[in-house]
Formats: sequence, C-alpha cells, structure tokens
Amino acid sequence: MIFEGLSDKLQGAFSKLKSKGKLTEKDVKAAMREVKLALLEADVNFKVVKDFVKKVQERCVGQEVMESLTPAQHVIKIVNEELTALMGDVQSKITISSKPPTIIMMVGLQGAGKTTTSGKLGGYFKKQGKKPLLVACDVYRPAAIKQLEVVGKSLDIEVFNMGDKESPVNIAKAGLSHAIKNNNDLVIIDTAGRLHIDEELMDELKSIKSEVRPHEILLVVDSMTGQDAVNVAESFDNALGIDGVVLTKLDGDTRGGAALSIRAVTQKPIKFIGMGEKLDDLEPFHPDRMASRILGMGDVLSLIEKAQETMDMEKAKALGAKLKKQEFDFEDFLDQMEQIQKMGSMDKILGMIPGMGDIKNQLGDVDMNGKEMNRIKAIIQSMTVEERRNPQILNASRKRRIAKGSGTSVQEVNKLIKQLNEMKKMMKMFTSNSKGMKKRGGFPGLPFFR
Repeated sequence: MIFEGLSDKLQGAFSKLKSKGKLTEKDVKAAMREVKLALLEADVNFKVVKDFVKKVQERCVGQEVMESLTPAQHVIKIVNEELTALMGDVQSKITISSKPPTIIMMVGLQGAGKTTTSGKLGGYFKKQGKKPLLVACDVYRPAAIKQLEVVGKSLDIEVFNMGDKESPVNIAKAGLSHAIKNNNDLVIIDTAGRLHIDEELMDELKSIKSEVRPHEILLVVDSMTGQDAVNVAESFDNALGIDGVVLTKLDGDTRGGAALSIRAVTQKPIKFIGMGEKLDDLEPFHPDRMASRILGMGDVLSLIEKAQETMDMEKAKALGAKLKKQEFDFEDFLDQMEQIQKMGSMDKILGMIPGMGDIKNQLGDVDMNGKEMNRIKAIIQSMTVEERRNPQILNASRKRRIAKGSGTSVQEVNKLIKQLNEMKKMMKMFTSNSKGMKKRGGFPGLPFFR
C-alpha cells in the first residue's frame, strides 16, 4: 500500500497520544521524536525533516493544543496541515496556453517511465476533450519510438516521428508544425534520457527548449529511488529549469521520501503521480488528499472521482437496492469485484477510505487482481445459477463438485463462502451505521457505502 511503512509508524505515534486526556510538552516531544524517526526511515531529506518537526512542535506546544479538549486530534490536525504545506498546499495544474497548441516537454533519466508517462498524459488530456499529439524525440534508446507508437495506438493518439536518423531538435520543430497544421491543441514531446545527467544531454534539451518554447517542462522521476529522485530533480532544475514533476511508481513506494522532499528542496510542484502500470493509472497530485492518506484519514474525494469514472451507475443502483433487502449473492459478489477491479488494486481503494486501512484482513486478504481474481471467477462460474443465487444450499457434495470443476480445493470454496459472508456483514454495517456517508450521498458507484 502507498506509504504503508510511514503511515503505520505515524499512526502508531499518534495512537499513544489518544490515550492521554491532556498533553504535556513532554508528551508532544516524545511523539515528535517518533515522527522524526518515521520520516527519516521513509528516506525524507534530513533538512526537510528537521524543519518540519520544528514547525509542528512549535505549534503543538502552543496554548491552542494544550487547552484543547481533544489535544491528540489537534496534534494530528497540525501534522496534516504541515504535511500538506510540505507537498505544496494546493493542486498545481498544467498551464494551458490561450493560443493552441499547448506544448509540454517531458524530460528525465532512463528507466523512470518517461515514454509511458508521456502517453498516459496524452490519454489524461484526451479525456478532458483535448486533441493531443505525441512527438517521438528519443532517437537513442533502442525501440523508444516503437514503444511510444504502441502506447499511442492503445490510446488512439497520433504519434509523430521521423525515425532515429534525424536530430531531436528538428523532430520537435517538425512535430510542432504538424500539430498546428492538423489542429492538435496539445503537443507532448518525449525527449531522450540518459543513465546519468551529463552535459551532452542537457545541451540537447536546452536546444529543444529554445526552439519550441514549451509552456511546461515536466520532469519524470521514479519515486522508489527516494533521495536520488530529489537529487535528479534539483540537477534538472538547475541546468534546464523545470515547471513541475511527475512521480512514477508511487503505488509501489511504501516509504514516500521523494513525494515529501521534492517540493521542499526544489520549490517545484508535483503535478501528476503514476499509480500503476495501466495507461489510465496517472492522477493529478493533490497535496491535501495525499497528506490525509499518509495519516490514515482516507481520500474520499479521489475515491468518488475514481468510482464515477469507472463504474456502471445503473448496476450500482440495482445492487444498492438488493443490499437493503439483504439479498447479496455470488453473482452480485462477482459483479461487484469486477467493477472494483476497474478502479485499481484493493490496497489503493482501501487506502482512500477513512479508517479502512486494515479492513483487507477481514476479507481474508483477497487480491482483486491477477490469480486470486481468476480463482474466484472459476469457483463462482462452476456453480449452477441456483447455487450462485442461494449460497445457503451449498452442502458438502456440491462443494466437492464445484472444487473439481474449478480446479481448486473444497477449502478454497469454503474460504470464498466465508468471504461472501464477511462482505455481507460489512455491507450491513455500512448501510446501517454510516450516517456521515449517507449525508454525503455515499460513494457513487460503491453501493455498499450508501
């Protein structure tokens, strides 16, 4: 789960404060020591950690916290606000030119995911109604042009290329001319990377920048490289001047050092984050939402947006009605999991729900992707229609037949039945007790949160 290690340690530090009716300065300092260690273990820049802890501690030992009826909550609120400020306070959007086309130049080292991110960015803006053009200027890395073409074809986005014999500067200029002639209102230039920063690379990027005058220069960095990502960002900004950062592979980053350090060190905003390998796994970066997720407070707004993008609202409405009547069966179970699967990994979804970071254990550690999903499908599809709709009729002989038909064991069939019952219990709990969620209208597309 994203920032899992850091999130667990921070929540552990604050849980000790919650048991105290009133905080002393000693309590606050002890908690801040744990916060400091958690941030350093997460590979956050030392100076950033030092400044962050100092600011939080100064605010926490102030009168407003010490005299509060819920001092622990006050401390968490302050940490949340300072984390948000650390990552940039508000969402930083791409500058869209009033005179099309808007030109975005993608830069970065090899291996960060620059070519794929260029395509993902094109797909993101295509959903916003833009007509993007991808320009292949990486003439050095083998198959870089082909990779961009494959990504472009998958997203139905045109890719402009002149092969690998022409200079990147000429390709960028010709691509811009092509975009103007063909009414492309967005040009994304995929430039070459290197295994390390060198003068030759920077000179080429400076030449492209000088010739096409991009409205945005976005640096793509691998978040899992931690402090190296911060150093790369600083170097590119000093040599070239960047307007923002795209952090890739954030879904696999359990530490979070890069996300928490880049803005503070470079003063350049994180504009997008890569949250998976699929071509729609690129999200705008919201500092306030990310801070909430790190502190285990969820990210309801992102969850709602994701649900609205991917889920069948009619199916969700029909399932919501069945849940109210306690009629949830295996057909609904499979349908609901397939819809949730469209939203991404279960870890990612649960991380967006306030207080639900540990609920995966209650579901028996169900992996909504890959082999586990296929196993569940095989078991359910080996049932008769009657068995799917009335799971209570599943006796020993029926279970043996289903196990044989699905290539699984009776134990696995029993485990799935248990998971269905656990899910029904959770849904019942949410439908009866989630008053706060009901006031908001629940989560569109997630009927069990209505």
